[in-house]
This record gives sequence, structure tokens and C-alpha cells, in this order.
Amino acid sequence: MPNESLDPVFQLIKSLTRTEKRHFRLFTNRQGSNEGLKFLQLFDALDEQERYDEERVLSQVPAIKKVQLANLKANLYKQMLASLRLYHMGQNLDIQLREQLDYARVLYNRGLYQQSLKMLEKVKVAAHQAEMPHIVLLALDFEKLIEAQYITRSLRGKAENLSAEVRDTVAHLAQEHELSNLALRMYGLYIKIGHSRNQEDSESITALFRAEVAKVDLTAGGFFEKLYYYQAQVWYHTITQNFRACYRYAQKWVDLFAQYPGQQEQQFMLYLKGLHNLLVSLFNLQYYSKFNEVLQTLEALSNQPDRRTNPNTDMLLFLYVYTNRINAYFMRGRFTEGLTIIPELLDNLSRFRQQLDPHRRLVFYYKIASLYFGSGDHDKAIDYLTKVIQYKDVSLREDIQCFARILNLIAHYEAGRDEDLEYQIKSVYRFLGKMNEQQQMQVAIFQFLRSLGDVAPSQLKDAFVQLKEQLIGIAANPFERRPFLYLDIISWLESKIENAPVQEIIQRKFLLLK
Repeated sequence: MPNESLDPVFQLIKSLTRTEKRHFRLFTNRQGSNEGLKFLQLFDALDEQERYDEERVLSQVPAIKKVQLANLKANLYKQMLASLRLYHMGQNLDIQLREQLDYARVLYNRGLYQQSLKMLEKVKVAAHQAEMPHIVLLALDFEKLIEAQYITRSLRGKAENLSAEVRDTVAHLAQEHELSNLALRMYGLYIKIGHSRNQEDSESITALFRAEVAKVDLTAGGFFEKLYYYQAQVWYHTITQNFRACYRYAQKWVDLFAQYPGQQEQQFMLYLKGLHNLLVSLFNLQYYSKFNEVLQTLEALSNQPDRRTNPNTDMLLFLYVYTNRINAYFMRGRFTEGLTIIPELLDNLSRFRQQLDPHRRLVFYYKIASLYFGSGDHDKAIDYLTKVIQYKDVSLREDIQCFARILNLIAHYEAGRDEDLEYQIKSVYRFLGKMNEQQQMQVAIFQFLRSLGDVAPSQLKDAFVQLKEQLIGIAANPFERRPFLYLDIISWLESKIENAPVQEIIQRKFLLLK
């Protein structure tokens, strides 16, 4: 039986909402042909299945022969895309503008040059207002074609105006692409390494970033130029752990949508991503009052049914809302309370399994494990840490991979799995040796856990105190602070010293910060 993930037609059908399915059936019925009837029969048969089963489809729809199935599925896929394009056209201005470019081509092909030029002018005006220079450039290229080949009785000086308009549009597009490339490169580095590991990491990333940013002139920059610039700054400062600067640029990212009100509707997913990154920067700064305020804004958007216009929006709202709900539990030390959202979270992870990439799944598993660890359920924490540790591509989020192993060591100790501890320590040493990732904090924890068997029960508290003092000294080095962003090891040590639950320690600290 083929895997459903390998069948694009089945995947697309399963991504459709109820109203999109109804629209497709109406769209297909308009054709009024036998082929259209077969489309619907195949569509309905696949829609009923939980997993793709070709033999079952053929038995359910005798009118479809096996030799026809491949072509019929290809045509069904094409028809579904056409239906979705039509259904969502009102929510996507770029689709509407491209359709008008197509109409201009139809008019041009019929020799109606003046009508074609009028259509192109409308496209340009709308695209300028929407900050879509790539579409403006398409209209300008077409306009140049008409002006160069035919006498259209256009205004005098049209050629010069067109040339100047093209030069200005190309300049904006070039800078926009340079900035989007920079933002993407910074994001790619973050996905690979997380926060900078050492001075060498920081210096090489800073040199790359400053060389690119030095070319930027935002004096006359448009919406997307500014947006990509802020995005690049957010990722750069996240990697280099300058969280105040990260917060500043994440706020500029969100504020940009207030300066360009129409873009919040047109680029809603980018607005959501801005709110999410603002929340992440506030979490890293432990600025709870502002964090809670922004989270309420995100929750309010999530609760508006008209905002859920497509499955991608649904998925992003789930991703950002649940990530930041968990972060809120972390900040307040409410780990046991946080466990209440895990069943719903897991249901959504299953629901969005096709849309969520492995990176986001790993982050969720790590966060779930941290909730269980903070609540004192170390066996459950180990279960979810194992999901991270067993992921085959260790180049993805090396930082999460490393700290999952450290937390796993501590969870084994807390769960009393002493028989596995020595093996786990050796396993982590081997992993970190391959990743060239050993930091002082990691080494200190390894040495501590390895020596615990030789520590008398009466001396255990002193041993925890000594490790805490050692780690506080290590944390004074900016490049050694990275582990503390993922694991509040100091609070765990304080819980051992005071013989109190770790969440009680964190709750006490939170109240002092308020």
C-alpha cells in the first residue's frame, strides 16, 4: 500500500476544508461531462479514505479502469488547484492582479492595444499600492512591448517615463531580494546552530551580516524592504543572543503593519510571524507583562473565525499560540498546569502532520518534555526527549539535540535510573564529540553526575551547592550562557539544595520579578 505522503492528490484532498470541498463539487458539475463525473467519483472515493488505497478506489468506482487512474488523478489534481484558485481569489490580491495581466494579454492578442494598456495601468496602480514591485515590473515589461511595436497615440514622453519607472522598480526589487536573501541566510543559520556557540561563531556571523547590511539604504524603502531588513536583524540578534536588540527589531516588524494597514490583511501570515518573534524575544528577556499583552493579541486573532482563511493560517495559529502558551507556563513556573494542554497539542500535531516540518516537531517535543520534567514526571520527560534524540538528521537544530541529551541525563538521575546513567553519559560524550559541542556547563554536569555514586548522602547537599556556584561562574561568560536558555539548571540545583519541587523555585523567582 503506497504511503499517503507520497500521493499528492490524496494529500491535497485531505487538506481541503468542508466549504472548499463543496466549492469543488460545484466547480466540477459546471463542466457537465462524463469526465467531470469521474472526477467527482474519484474525489469522493479518496475523500472517504483515511489512508491512500488504490485497490479500494478501483473497487469502489468500477467506471474507472486501472489504466485510466494515473491520467484521471493528474487531471483531478489540476481541477482542484483551479477550483482553489477561484475560491481564494478574493483573499489574494496577487492572484487577482495576475488574472488581470492575463486579460491584458487576451486584449493585446486581439489587437485592442489601448484597452490592454488601460488594463496594465490599473494593474500597476493596484500593485504599487499593495507594495508588489514584481507585478509592477511584469506590467511594465508588457507595456514596453506594446509601446515598442505599435503606434498607440500615448502621451508624449511615454518612453522616458516608462524607462524611469522600470529603473526605479528594478532598484527596489533588487534591494528587496538582497534583504530577503540575507533574512533567509540568517534564519538558515539559526535553524542549524540555534544561538552562537563561541566567539568564532559570533565573529563570522557578525562579519557576514555587517557586510550585507552596509549596502542597505532604506530612505525610500517600501514595505517589503523594511520587513526583510527587520527580519534579518531579528534572526541575527537571536543567534548572537542580543535579546534587547532582537526585541527592538521584532517590535519594528509588528509596528510596520500599523504603518501599512492594508498589509495586515494581505500578508497576515507574516504579521503572525512578527507577533511570534516578538513573543520569543520577550520570553528570552523574561519580560512577562509585555509578553502576556502580546500573547492576548495573538489569542484574540486566533479566536476570530474569519482569520482562518486556509489550512496554512490554521497551522501557523496553532504553532504560534501553543508555543507561546507553553512559554508562558515556563515563565511562571506552572509546569503541572501546563500539562493540561498536552492532549490538545498532540491532537493538533497529528492534524497538521503534513504541514509541520521536522524542526517544529522537535521543538514541541522538547517543550513537552520540559513541562513533564518541571512537573516532576521524569519518566514522561524521558519519553519525549527520546523522540528528539532518536531523530536521524542531527544537523537540524544541533542546540536542541544537545540540550535534549543533557536534560535526558538529569531526568534519568531524577527517575532513579542509575543503571542507565553511565551508558547515557558515554552516549552523550560521543555525540558531543562528533558535534564539536562540548561547553563548560555540559562538562561540569557530566563530571557531577558521574561522581554522584561516590558522594555520601550527608554530603549531597554540599555537592549541589558547589555545582551551583561553579555554573554561576560559567554563566558569566556570554558564550556559555546558551545552555541556560534551554534548561534552567540553576533552579533545578536550588530545588535539590532546598528539597523543594523545581516549579516551586521558579514560581518564587517569578513573583520576585513581577
